Amino acid sequence: MKVLYVTSECWPFAKTGGLGDVAYALPKALKKEGVDVRVILPKYSTMPNYLKEQLKEIAVFNVKVGWRNQYCGILEMELDGVKFYFIDNEYYFKREGEIAYLYGYDDDAERYTFFSNAVLEAISILNFYPDIIHMNDWHTGMIPLTLKEKFSNLEKYKNIKTMYTIHNLQYQGVFANKLLGDILDLPDKYLYNGDIEYYGGVSFMKSGIVFSDKVTTVSPTYTNEIQTEFYGEGLDGLLRSNSYKLKGILNGIDYDLNNPAIDKDTFVNYDVNNIDKKFENKVKLQKILGLDQNPDIPLIGIVSRLVSQKGLDLISYIMPEIMRENLQVVVLGTGEPQYQSMFNYYDSKYPNKVSARITFDSALAQQIYAGSDMFLMPSLFEPCGIGQMLAMRYGTLPIVRETGGLKDTVRSYNKYTGEGNGFSFQNYNAHDMLYCIQRAIELYKDKGTWRKLVINAMNTDSSWKKSAQTYIKEYQEMLD
Repeated sequence: MKVLYVTSECWPFAKTGGLGDVAYALPKALKKEGVDVRVILPKYSTMPNYLKEQLKEIAVFNVKVGWRNQYCGILEMELDGVKFYFIDNEYYFKREGEIAYLYGYDDDAERYTFFSNAVLEAISILNFYPDIIHMNDWHTGMIPLTLKEKFSNLEKYKNIKTMYTIHNLQYQGVFANKLLGDILDLPDKYLYNGDIEYYGGVSFMKSGIVFSDKVTTVSPTYTNEIQTEFYGEGLDGLLRSNSYKLKGILNGIDYDLNNPAIDKDTFVNYDVNNIDKKFENKVKLQKILGLDQNPDIPLIGIVSRLVSQKGLDLISYIMPEIMRENLQVVVLGTGEPQYQSMFNYYDSKYPNKVSARITFDSALAQQIYAGSDMFLMPSLFEPCGIGQMLAMRYGTLPIVRETGGLKDTVRSYNKYTGEGNGFSFQNYNAHDMLYCIQRAIELYKDKGTWRKLVINAMNTDSSWKKSAQTYIKEYQEMLD
């Protein structure tokens, strides 16, 4: 089975969020299951130099973007047994400045149309004709339509199947309809019949949903949620009408990169057989954060983008009451100014109880996963979520709202059976969250029961193996 995995980002080359993690880990897991999977993404100028030095140029050609005829280079390298291809064009992907972002530019529609067209042209140039093109998020949403409109008459393209994965429905790639002729070079009928039209504009994500053979999301619960008006971001009707090809497949985490037994970023390595060493990580974390060094005080970790999606309104509303509890809170992340200011305020007001690190620090993130007792994720919505799975891997019990992948991965503690690997609450309500936190704090005093839950969490299988096998099953069904 041959799969071309198309993504706008992939760790360690370029990453802004969870998609970057998935695009690295899933192909690696598929490769281990015997799939000939190759990843293709843009060559951004922000790629680390040590990786740029390993790239080998294998082709140069031109790509049409509307009336434009643009240069395109293809470079390749292999990492962890997976072959990676990079689409090179400095006009589109060399963005410089104090911070060179991957997205958010005025010409994003043109940039990712170029990328999509280049991917389809590259198939013949590489002489790699996949059975399936697996695309991700809005940046790749025009590929199945362009494949149908411009390549389906070619013998080696006509049997290619397409899978489209929605990682976050909130980001849909909607642009002015004038792009249809100027950049996309597609017939007007696709706009007027509603296939790609969204409130007068052109939606890349809608194209991906309508024209792909299979549409997946990153958790079963999120698949159900986005077919409702509250979570559907204006596409719930479209998703309901395409529910026959919709499938939720839970993400995993990379067990090689995230392993408390060998993690070089943690203070002390440990595993499920010697979890007492976890408390050494806690005390060392308390020390570097300037918190009271006391292993008996529950420490709650938050590693997150500081945005409203993550349920930070609940925390902001109830923070004065949280501060009355005997606990400590460490926050790591950046985002919207009001949340950054809120956490900085409580850091200054309660320096022995709250530490706010408004930055990106991957090493500190691992130290928080390893050193915290609990991990708070009260998300308004969460397509899958990686933080709760990382926390459990490191024996830190998640406190989550029951939505999306959080509901699918965290089993709330049942005091009657002793089962569970964390704590959860259902309603998007600040006092419900507070009660859940208080419940966890109270249970923390029962060291025996807490230890059993930590073991349950660390034994939870969040690896990519099961997810990769599910993807392969879906691939096979598409080809049968």
